Amino acid sequence: MNKSELIAAIANKTGVTKKDTEEVISAFVEVVKETLKAGEKVQMIGFGTFECKERAARETMNPRTQEKVHVPASKSAAFKAGKALKDAVNE
Repeated sequence: MNKSELIAAIANKTGVTKKDTEEVISAFVEVVKETLKAGEKVQMIGFGTFECKERAARETMNPRTQEKVHVPASKSAAFKAGKALKDAVNE
């Protein structure tokens, strides 16, 4: 399912226009981005948790040239599904 299909499905389920639904979804994504960027997590009981994980700097090797490459430290967004979501998927 892509973003436009998600918007259409939510609009059909709620009776809200597609335009309004798209605005809400876009706002949700922006709020999650801003919250993660601030170093906080977004927890939705029954659905899951969005959080930012830090990756340490490391040295790797290019398999083609055997040259060592430095990979700098970075942050990565992660999602951990909640119990209710896991249970619903596994029914």
